[in-house]
Amino acid sequence: MTTDPSSSGPLMQLLANGLQLWVRQQCQSIDSLDIALRGSALGLLRGRLAGVQLLARRAVFAHLPIEQVELTSEPIAVHMGNLLQGQPVKLDQSFTIEGQISLTTGGLTTLFSDPRWRELAELLHEQVLGQLPLQMVRIEAGRLVFVLQGHAPADRVELQVLMRAAGGTIELTSPAGELLCRLPMDPNITIEQAWIEAGMVQLRGRARVSP
Repeated sequence: MTTDPSSSGPLMQLLANGLQLWVRQQCQSIDSLDIALRGSALGLLRGRLAGVQLLARRAVFAHLPIEQVELTSEPIAVHMGNLLQGQPVKLDQSFTIEGQISLTTGGLTTLFSDPRWRELAELLHEQVLGQLPLQMVRIEAGRLVFVLQGHAPADRVELQVLMRAAGGTIELTSPAGELLCRLPMDPNITIEQAWIEAGMVQLRGRARVSP
């Protein structure tokens, strides 16, 4: 965990520790987490933090495995009284974050097949995959490849799709560009870019966080 050298001090360190604990409590697990604070102790005493930069690796959020998360927040209203009394950090108001997440093929397979994401899985099967069970998702030549279990145990069916960001969410299309499916998105989340790089799906966008 790190803080901006220009705004270091015991009060900033106390808040950094509190925010790290708060972020970890929002996730099922995180392998590594770095938080950098922008602001000053005087600003904190006035209940305002200029912003937060976050880098997390191999995090599980809402039961979705995420390989890497890079986020930057707008200024945040912070209630320091709790921290000074040894209590958990309290964020007083909603705030906006923007940044990028990276998903591996394992994370995508979880996203599209885990029962906890049933609504998404049902939509995908209804509009893209049909009734064949999903075995795994593979990335190949800049495309997603859905590997399905065929009717016979040894049979496999592979379906190639492209993805793009549109209208604040992600659209899946055929290689010819035909729209197959528009993924449902939380109204507080806006996807602005979606692409494949380094063997992973990269998503860039912004979200509104409500404490």
